[in-house]
Amino acid sequence: MDGYDKYAHEPFAVTVDLAVFTLRDAALHVLLVERGQEPYAGRWALPGGFVQPDESAETAARRELAEETGLSDVSGLHLEQLRTYSEPGRDPRMRVVSVAFAALLPDAPEAHGGSDAADARWVPHGTAGPLAFDHDRILADAHDRVGAKFEYTCLATAFCPPEFTLGELQQVYETVWGTELDRPNFRRKVLATPGFVEAVPGAARLTGGRGKPAALYRAGTATALHPPLLRPTREGRPA
Repeated sequence: MDGYDKYAHEPFAVTVDLAVFTLRDAALHVLLVERGQEPYAGRWALPGGFVQPDESAETAARRELAEETGLSDVSGLHLEQLRTYSEPGRDPRMRVVSVAFAALLPDAPEAHGGSDAADARWVPHGTAGPLAFDHDRILADAHDRVGAKFEYTCLATAFCPPEFTLGELQQVYETVWGTELDRPNFRRKVLATPGFVEAVPGAARLTGGRGKPAALYRAGTATALHPPLLRPTREGRPA
């Protein structure tokens, strides 16, 4: 373009960071890598890296996830762009703008470090830190986004067995939201939401209690929840 000087502005780099969550042993886990290089060598961080000139941010995110953690064939991965982090000084190397992604991965395989990551592992959410760079902030924002996805979508059923009880579905919500829900209220709202779950005719499972076996359900045909299944308010009113 005539009159445009691409050297008139100071160059900066674009990176991607991924906050990937899964459920393991009835606890919410996040995927972290141990940095093998400076800055922050030896510190834990979110997986990510620099966007190459010939790729989109999402392509870079999937590439970095595979290179740093070994998770290349991740069927069921729900990946969405979270927001952009552009505060000056967030990276000591140079001016770096990061496009962050939030992700959910049911049935997550084991991770292993690769590329410039010395190690990679699933860590119980809230037990690791402080993370390198501004990754604690990114992780907190991503956790809030994931909680919101469970309000408006049917993603929670992906973390249940093919046939599950409403108690198992409730446990998924409680694990992700980090709060206890009122059982009768939860059951009523789930069953009143069109297409959320479908009853498995004649199927039931003993749950260890003294009552009758619990009915079994499977994921319904809906992808969005109408009305939404809202998280408890700050005052503690159950959802």
